[in-house]
This record gives sequence, structure tokens and C-alpha cells, in this order.
Amino acid sequence: MTPNVKGALLMTGAMAAFTFNDTFMKALSDEIPLFQAIFMRGVATTLLLLLLAIWFRGFDLRLSRRDWGLITLRTVMEIAAAYFFITALFNMPIANVTAILQALPLSVSLAGALFLGESIGWRRITAISVGFIGVLFIVKPGAADFTIYSIYGLATVAVVTVRDLAARRLGENVPSLTVAWVGAIGVTMSAGLASLGETWVAPTPLGWMQLAGTAVFIIVAYIGSVMTMRVGDIGSVAPFRYTGLLWAILLGFIVFDEWPDVWTLLGSAIVVSTGVFMLLRERALGKRATPPGPRIR
Repeated sequence: MTPNVKGALLMTGAMAAFTFNDTFMKALSDEIPLFQAIFMRGVATTLLLLLLAIWFRGFDLRLSRRDWGLITLRTVMEIAAAYFFITALFNMPIANVTAILQALPLSVSLAGALFLGESIGWRRITAISVGFIGVLFIVKPGAADFTIYSIYGLATVAVVTVRDLAARRLGENVPSLTVAWVGAIGVTMSAGLASLGETWVAPTPLGWMQLAGTAVFIIVAYIGSVMTMRVGDIGSVAPFRYTGLLWAILLGFIVFDEWPDVWTLLGSAIVVSTGVFMLLRERALGKRATPPGPRIR
């Protein structure tokens, strides 16, 4: 088995684990309030990331003031992303909100060109434009099923784009797991404070099982995403991140009896196709494709 095949399998497994985690989180919407759910998951996530950072020797708080400023900006965006994404997840079909997030490689590439001066040719500009048309097919502005939560999905793309741009500006000596751990602390503390305005609910046995499911799958997802960074060529492996959308469609149908309409499927196909083109184009140009990386959403 070649390193690229191993990387592709790890990427596919990580995306499946992330989607199973999202499925358990969405199921929790019938059990406990939003911020309580984020806080309870965040406690487990924070401890997990600390253990991973120590295990992979990726824990270092001796950073420059510039890097700490970027980490702070990234953490603020992570907090906003957690709120927008999980709110949308609680109120939208899982496949729809997942499909919207597939636009992230497009938005990050466009923002990098606009704000960081990164080069971008006409082929990728065309792909980005076509990809955003696909997003419009998914959210369907003006249609009956276009709601405030559709905007929350788009807001997630916007804040995660800023988050990833901040991460791109970090020094090469900054461990990614340290950055993710600081973000996890920010999300957990913010959710804990916000949950004080909610009426806390004691989870039922089913709720505890769902919380355990989020913890198990987020562990698998984080380990898989870290291992993916260490195996194979990222330009070859990164396109397999889109397998997460297939898992979202499948789990949405099995668990929630949801099936995307034809416009969502068409838009998803457009976004995925343009995203894969962008990743392959970056590989051909010798640039570093954006990996999935540890996420807090």
C-alpha cells in the first residue's frame, strides 16, 4: 500500500468520523440545549487535544506576540464557527449544511488572493465562480426552505475562511495541535458562559450515549486528521475530504429520514467538482493544498 493510498484511506476515515460526530450532535438537539451540548462536548475535546498535543509533541506555548495575536483571532473565529455551524446543524438537514461547507476550499483560495496577495489564475477564478453558483443551488435564496439557518451555514463558511487565513499567517514553528487546543478552550469557555442563560437539562440515558458517541468519533477524527498530515502527498489526499458529503447524505437518510432535493444534489456536485479541480490545480502548480486539519465545529 503506497503512502498516498494510506493517506486517502485515513482522510476518508477522518471525514466519516467527523460526520458521525455531527450526526450525534444533531441528534442531541432533541435532548439538551445548544450551548450545554457545545460545552459538554468541548470539555472532552479540550482534554483530548491536550493529550494528542503531548503525545505528538505538539504542545508549545512559547510563541511570539504576533503568533499569539493570530491565534487569538483564529480562536474568536472558531467560537463563532461553533455557534453558527451547530445552530444550523440543529435546524437543517445534515447533508445541506455539510454541502454548504464544501465551499470552504473555494472561499479560502479567493480570500487568500484578495487579502494575502496569493497568486490565482483565470482557471481557478472560473472554478471559484462556478462553485459559488453551486452554493446558491444549495441554499436556494428566495425559496420556501430558505431560512435564517441557511444564512448561518453561509456565515460558518465566512468565519472559517477568516480562521484559516489567520492560521496561514502563523509561523512555521507553531504546532497545529497547540493552536487547535487553544481554540477548543475558547469554544468550551464561551459555551459554558452562554449556557448560564439556558436551563440545563440532565441528559437521558440516550443523551449520554449520544454525548459518548460525539467524544468517540471526535477522537477518531482528530487522530485521523493528524495522521493524514503525516502520510502521503496532501495534494493527492485532500480531494478525499469530500467523501464527508457522501456520509452526510447517507446518515441524514438513515438517521433523520432526510434526503436532499435535486437542487441540493446538483449544487453539491458542482461545489465538489470545482473543489476537486482547485485542489488538483494547486497540486499541479506545486502549492500546498489545504488539509482538513483539526476542527472545533
